Amino acid sequence: MLAAAVAVPVAVAANSNPAPTKLSLPQALLLAEQRAPSLVARQSAFDSAQVARPAAGHLPDPKLTIGVDNYPVSGPDRFSWNRDSMTMRRVGLMQDVPNAAKRAAQRDGAEAKAAREQALWQAERLAVRREAAAAWINRHYAERKLAEFAVLERENQVLQQTLAVRIATGKSMPADATMARQELLMLAERREELASAVEQTGVALRRWIGEAVEHTTGEMPVIELDTASLLGRLDRHGELIVFAPALAMARAEVDEASAGTHGDWGWEVGYGNRSRAYGGMVSFQLTFELPLSSATRQDPQIAARRKDIERLEAEREDVLRRIDAEVRSQMSELQRLESAALRQRTAAMPLAAERVKLTLTSYEAGRADLGAVLAARKDAAEVQLRALDLEAQLMAQRARLAYLVSE
Repeated sequence: MLAAAVAVPVAVAANSNPAPTKLSLPQALLLAEQRAPSLVARQSAFDSAQVARPAAGHLPDPKLTIGVDNYPVSGPDRFSWNRDSMTMRRVGLMQDVPNAAKRAAQRDGAEAKAAREQALWQAERLAVRREAAAAWINRHYAERKLAEFAVLERENQVLQQTLAVRIATGKSMPADATMARQELLMLAERREELASAVEQTGVALRRWIGEAVEHTTGEMPVIELDTASLLGRLDRHGELIVFAPALAMARAEVDEASAGTHGDWGWEVGYGNRSRAYGGMVSFQLTFELPLSSATRQDPQIAARRKDIERLEAEREDVLRRIDAEVRSQMSELQRLESAALRQRTAAMPLAAERVKLTLTSYEAGRADLGAVLAARKDAAEVQLRALDLEAQLMAQRARLAYLVSE
């Protein structure tokens, strides 16, 4: 367990390297891991547990004793240091010795605490990766939607350029010019909405990588996800990996409380200095703790620590059931999004494109008005944006599941 704990990498200081102007998903995940303050905090907690671990189970510091024995305060030798043979100045050394079982339990507890901090670091790392991936995906698709909308704007500009000629030749009505200008206003409003989404998703991404980026890369990488084995690996879920070391800590506390029934011991050695006429003296003694009231002292503590183990086991089972239900629900949602995205790409988008083509042909032949063409193009653009929305939701759902359990 300790070897695994030592393998936790040291977090890189925030903003040690500037973010690239074009950011890929792997780069975003790496920067988030390096710069997330929550991971730095968890790393410090782990380092603290590691530094404190060697001190566990050691003997407490010895005690130095200095005193005077048999100093007379009455009688003919009162207030004299050397007339009474029993008067001595004493210096000694004391050492308390907790029993071996208690010290072993303390070492086990320190090991378990370091392992728990490592597990908390891993859980936080998974959470950071999920959030950073979602932020990058949202920014990526916000940029793509704005780019797709620019295509619609260019097509409408071409239509606007030919409209004056069509009106002059009588192929279009003068009212079409007003309709076209209204369409331009609606397109400008829609562009502002999409541009605002790009800005907002950029702010969310900066929350994780520490700096703003100009663009995400043009390609959406494949997010590897093994849904078939995911349910079998839920014991490595971020919320569950903490329970094993937490239970180990609780068991160490039970062992330490149980060790209290055996009692501790200690020793003391001292040297007493008397008058030169009498010489010095050496003394030695042992002390033993007598746990005579274990029914009212040690036993309740042992029972309380065992109840902590029962609580942790019940909490783990509750979390496992909740996570199992959530993952199954997310996998069902993933299947729905996959079907919806495929349907949008293979059916809705071709139909919308076909409608635009037919409507434009009818308009050029004088059998349809400009409003029908503009409506068809607007609907086609919304279908395209809807396809990107579904794809973004699908990729975000895959990322949530892919970064749900530790490797």
